[in-house]
Amino acid sequence: MKIGIVLYPTFGGSGVVATELGKSLAKNGHSVHFITYSHPVRLGSFRENVTYHEVSVSDYPLFEYQPYETVLASKMVDVVKHEGLDILHVHYAIPHASAAFMAKMILRSQGVDIPFVTTLHGTDITLVGRDPSFEPVITFCLNESDAVTAVSKSLKEDTYKHFSTTRPIEVIPNFISVPADYRSIDRSMRKRYAEDDEFVLCHVSNFRKVKRVEDVLDVFKQVNEVKPSRLLLVGDGPERYKLEEMCRELQLCDRVKFLGKVRDTQHVLEISDVFVLPSETESFGLAALEAMAVGVPVISSNTGGIPEVNVHGVTGYLSDVGDVDDMAENTLKIFKDAETLDKFRQNAQTRAREFDLDTVVKKYEKVYDSLLETV
Repeated sequence: MKIGIVLYPTFGGSGVVATELGKSLAKNGHSVHFITYSHPVRLGSFRENVTYHEVSVSDYPLFEYQPYETVLASKMVDVVKHEGLDILHVHYAIPHASAAFMAKMILRSQGVDIPFVTTLHGTDITLVGRDPSFEPVITFCLNESDAVTAVSKSLKEDTYKHFSTTRPIEVIPNFISVPADYRSIDRSMRKRYAEDDEFVLCHVSNFRKVKRVEDVLDVFKQVNEVKPSRLLLVGDGPERYKLEEMCRELQLCDRVKFLGKVRDTQHVLEISDVFVLPSETESFGLAALEAMAVGVPVISSNTGGIPEVNVHGVTGYLSDVGDVDDMAENTLKIFKDAETLDKFRQNAQTRAREFDLDTVVKKYEKVYDSLLETV
């Protein structure tokens, strides 16, 4: 089938999931058309069955804010008509679902009927979506979507709690391609960042307040006092400067490395011993799953959808939000000895295989097929 995927093309979780889904669908023989304002960061170069359509917004001085949603809807109409798309799949409710509804109505007036699927990823519901100024539009677009999916049970429950939607929501979790046995991973690059007798902690995020990146440094400080360690911080964002200042105050800069935005975080995760995710809220915890896929146990908060991924005492540990003492203590439990660390590594990768890419993609294909049967 011919599938249009509308997404944010950035490093955020929704964009990563949407891009990887599209690439997998293309691999399965479907014709995939990405529709967004710039080339998705995880798309890579030319590949079979994939086309990218840029949404270009002209800079009209009349508008204080450029009308991206309107231009996006127009682009959807154009791609559906001229590429003969069978279905639209929009990731993140704002503004993609409302633009998809507008495009659908325009196309219907021209004799073209196309269903659209809305996938909820998290902050479109738990943060942005709860703004009263957005609520009526989101509720309407959820109800007008031909199908709605959410990446976790927690997000599904939040959606029903905060929006008056009557639309059934199917939980289809995020996914991962799990590489070969973690014990066969080449960790030679690790020598550039840590000595053989040191442990490596890692954190990957967009450095927003909700990620509580200062807790990462607090946890690291306590762990490093007991077990010599290094901390790798991947990403960038509004909290980075505060974290750099905190690092200097604690005199830890010689043991902390800010790597900035990294396109392929797997290589960083592969040389890590523990992944720290102390977020105030996470609808799923994709970063944690990516760490687990390469055999890295997770120290995390117990909020949102994280417990649906990280199993307490098995793949890592869960703590209350902000309880950095417990997180540090749990990290040291994993670092107790080589045998304990290896057991957690093994459990983490085994759990990650339950979110195998091919298995989850089939669930999306089933959603598409069910909608096209009714058209």
